[in-house]
Amino acid sequence: MKTATDVLVIGTGVAGCAAALAAARDGAEVTVATRAREVTESNTFYAQGGIVARPPGDTPELLTADIVRAGDGLCDPEAVGLLAREGPDLVRDLLIDELRVPFDREGADFHWTLEGAHSMPRVLHVKDETGAPIERALIDACRREKNVGWLVGTTAVDLLTLSHDSLDPTDRYDPPTVVGAQLLERQTGEVRPLLARETILATGGLGQVYLHTTNPQGARGDGIAMARRAGARLLNLEFIQFHPTALVHPKGRLLLTEALRGEGARITDAAGNPFLDKVHPDAELAPRDVVARAIHQRMLERDEPYALLDISHKPAEWIRERFPGLTHRCLEYGFDLTSGPIPVVPAAHYSCGGVSVDFDGATTLGHLRAAGEVSCTGVHGANRLASTSLLEGLLWGWRSGRAAVRAIRAEPLRRRVEVRPWQPEFEPVDPALIAQDWLVVRHTMWNYVGLLRSEKRLDRAGRILGELRDEIENFYRRGTMSDELVGLRNGIQTALAIHRAASDNRVSRGSHYRENGIEAVPTPKRKRATLL
Repeated sequence: MKTATDVLVIGTGVAGCAAALAAARDGAEVTVATRAREVTESNTFYAQGGIVARPPGDTPELLTADIVRAGDGLCDPEAVGLLAREGPDLVRDLLIDELRVPFDREGADFHWTLEGAHSMPRVLHVKDETGAPIERALIDACRREKNVGWLVGTTAVDLLTLSHDSLDPTDRYDPPTVVGAQLLERQTGEVRPLLARETILATGGLGQVYLHTTNPQGARGDGIAMARRAGARLLNLEFIQFHPTALVHPKGRLLLTEALRGEGARITDAAGNPFLDKVHPDAELAPRDVVARAIHQRMLERDEPYALLDISHKPAEWIRERFPGLTHRCLEYGFDLTSGPIPVVPAAHYSCGGVSVDFDGATTLGHLRAAGEVSCTGVHGANRLASTSLLEGLLWGWRSGRAAVRAIRAEPLRRRVEVRPWQPEFEPVDPALIAQDWLVVRHTMWNYVGLLRSEKRLDRAGRILGELRDEIENFYRRGTMSDELVGLRNGIQTALAIHRAASDNRVSRGSHYRENGIEAVPTPKRKRATLL
């Protein structure tokens, strides 16, 4: 493994690839690290619905209004304005004109889809598998850059930091400065440092800390936990968006894209009774938190294990043409979208909070940036507008990569930093213990820090998670280093960060709902800083 690089990007989703591409094109030596065995393994790759762009008749002002409304007025208006102005232009210039992502067309124009809480159809898609072609196009573009290197099957263990206390007074680092990361080579088990002048976290989400999630296995909050241990500021982690519709199956939860409801799919309880029209005037197209909470509440009230989603009133050939990937995957799970309703539950889908960043992805630590779901830009507020996640990751990844190169050019090289490889010889950790601890984390978060929160539930969660954290730290200090152990440690620390944010915020708003909570002030605000 190499020992130093200009820019270290941790993660290979839309944000990580955009950051790497932008930094490489501006002349930096870039190293991209991913814990996955394949570089395409990311939340981006599994994104179904689409990416927000700018159709004829749309304006940045209209998109801004929709984002702020979905975010329950808690969005940072400047960040939203930046996304609404620059994001669709970047989609056009990079994804459409340069990389030729094959977005679906309808005649001479694109096929624009309407999704929940949007005031007009403005979502571009590639059938029902939009993330995969975007991911492949960005990775191919990065591979064409000679100054981009790849570390696959490599887990980031911790950020390397320098503080002013660790250096002599004439060479102070205040705030603490990130100088790279300790990386675990999963195949060999070796932990080695990689020094970097700029480090960009693009590690994705945290859905795996919940029992039901649409996220892949790697979305366990690694970046959140690493940034927290290094001392970075975190914001708004109580705002966890639960997708209303995930297919129920023993193999796991399969995301059923919001585009299904945008195209007319209906939701009923397990007995076939519609109920969403009594909850919100937009019914199936209400904001995600409203739909997810309504389904969850209906399931609890009727003691039913699922609700039903039905698009079979549409022509079968049309369904197979519009949603080919989803139709195929549902058939693999034993369900046919074209023939009748299928069982669904809400599932943890997206974190609206994360590591606090500015417009160029800069965190509160020196030379550390973050982009994508791991970050909190202020765009999403209390609830994310559908199909804005890929847009935000693309824009902030691009801006972070370019800003990293500007920072490198503006600051001369500091004194040489040396870090020794870390290879402790400890006892193996029983995989049964890791599996059991994950079960406790996921059940506790789902039941007590999930869709419906209360003071009693949160108090119990705090006691359970606090005790478990101590046990896991003992494993970590004694156990042989592995990706599974690193992930468990990050998972419990991320769960506790979410719990603390949810406990501190007594105001029910957006995707954070507390029973008997204080009603939100209706006046729009700038983003609220829940510090962790």
